[in-house]
Amino acid sequence: MFRYFISITIVVLSLVAAAGLFFPGYWIHRYDELIARQAPVYRLDEKLVWSLIYEETYFRAWKIGNAEEVGLMQVTPPVAREWAKQTGLKEYEKQASENINEFMADPERNIQVGCWYLEKLREPYRGRPAETAMTLAAYNAGPSRVEEWTKDADGATMAEPDFVARINIPSTRSYVAMILERYRTAAGPK
Repeated sequence: MFRYFISITIVVLSLVAAAGLFFPGYWIHRYDELIARQAPVYRLDEKLVWSLIYEETYFRAWKIGNAEEVGLMQVTPPVAREWAKQTGLKEYEKQASENINEFMADPERNIQVGCWYLEKLREPYRGRPAETAMTLAAYNAGPSRVEEWTKDADGATMAEPDFVARINIPSTRSYVAMILERYRTAAGPK
C-alpha cells in the first residue's frame, strides 16, 4: 500500500512539474491569433496589445475590475457602449445596453473594442516622442490626466522617460513602465 501511495505521489508531482513548465507558454499565448487579427485593423503593434493584456489581466478573459471593467483588456462599460453605437449595428447597441459583461466576455470582441479605444486614445499623441507612454497612461488613468501631466511642459517634444517621471499616480507610473518594458524586451506574441 505504501509503495502504491509513493508511486501515485511521484506521478502526480511529475505531472504538476510538467504543467508548470509547459502551461505558462500556452496561457500567455492562447489569444495571439485574436490579437494578430485585431491589432493591425487599428494600426497597433501586436506586441503592444499583448503587453497591455498581460498587465491588465494576465490573459484572464473572465476578469471584472473594481470599476466594472470587463475582460482581457478591461474595457469599461461606457467605452463598450460607445463602440457599439459607432458600429451602427443596432443589435450590438442592444446587447451592450442589456448585459455589458456578457457582451464583452467574448475575447475577440473584447480585444477588438480595446484596440479601437487604444487607437482612439493614441490619436492626439501620434508622432510625439512619448506617444506610447502617453497612450498607455491615458488608457489607465484617462486622457485628462495625461493633459495634467504635460500642461506646464511641451508635451509635443517631451521624451518618454520625462513623461513617465511626471506621472504622479504610482500605480499608473508602474503600469506604464511595466508595459513599456515588456513591450520592448519580452517575447510577446508568437
